[in-house]
Amino acid sequence: MTITLRKEHPADAGPIAVLTEAAFRTAPHSSHTEHFIVDALRNADRLTLSLVAEDAGRIVGHVALSAVSLSSGDAGWHGLGPISVDPRRQGQGIGAALVHGALQWLRDRGAAGCVLLGDPGYYTRFGFKPYPQLALADVPAEYFMALPLASGVPQAEVTYDPLFGVTG
Repeated sequence: MTITLRKEHPADAGPIAVLTEAAFRTAPHSSHTEHFIVDALRNADRLTLSLVAEDAGRIVGHVALSAVSLSSGDAGWHGLGPISVDPRRQGQGIGAALVHGALQWLRDRGAAGCVLLGDPGYYTRFGFKPYPQLALADVPAEYFMALPLASGVPQAEVTYDPLFGVTG
């Protein structure tokens, strides 16, 4: 198994949607709209990065990055996700490779930080952790985590792109 990371190509949109829907199909804390979110962000040119993982020319994973707004006015923060791995390939390090790749891309561009909504048992290994001064409305604090990349973590309410609310 040789996993290669690359930016998505226009022809990848369909396979990414199929992969994302499959990856979240049985996820208990999912809205099951993740594939619609990725498509909507792409169509509105609001994806900061869309990174795929390939194995033998087949897409087996995907991660999206998009800008988030902070009530403090601090700029340069991005949201990581959705992140998807082919259900038959989960547990093989593909998701970790995608997270590392996305974070390196942000570091290379001088991003201030990255936030995500996810399982602390998984994402803390990458340096993400909850910060009491940084919040996402209506989300339990332990599941909303941040990773500062340039400086500290501001006191702010985070808002994701409104397209995260699409349902179809």
